[in-house]
Amino acid sequence: MDRLNATARFRPSFFARLQGVGQWLAPLGLRVLLAYEYFEAGREKLLGDNWFADIADKFPLPFSLLPDSVNWAMATWIELVAGIALLVGLGTRYAAAALFVLTIVAIQAVHWPAEWSSFAELWQGYAITDQGFGNYKLPLIYLVMLLPLVFNGAGRFSLDYALGRLPSSPNRLALHS
Repeated sequence: MDRLNATARFRPSFFARLQGVGQWLAPLGLRVLLAYEYFEAGREKLLGDNWFADIADKFPLPFSLLPDSVNWAMATWIELVAGIALLVGLGTRYAAAALFVLTIVAIQAVHWPAEWSSFAELWQGYAITDQGFGNYKLPLIYLVMLLPLVFNGAGRFSLDYALGRLPSSPNRLALHS
């Protein structure tokens, strides 16, 4: 009976500590991985040629109204700046929301299958390689990974958290995550 009581007492404290560590590490892991992926994509655009003219007709409104050079510049700089912001955890919710929108546009314009007549054909696009059916698996995974950052913020190992803890911070509630 004493062993059962000891186990019952151990469980809540163990999970409480695990949750405490998770508030530091879980968002950090998401931020580092996503920061690398988006920064790398932005860097490739910065150093590469603008290929958005080839897919300009696939951009959803309001982006379809903009010149491809403007869309290219916006995508490049959002990926670079928001990638850095995610890495350090500064303005994380805004950066993650901007990347969320950018990723939806990318799925629509680049990764979604051009034509599909059944869910079976659409499902073939849920792949890492493009076999003519689209290639939306990774962007969809990124969207799911961005959601906790949009809704919960950067976590405790971030500039958002540090700035939110400053006694004189006017945005203490807005930044604190």
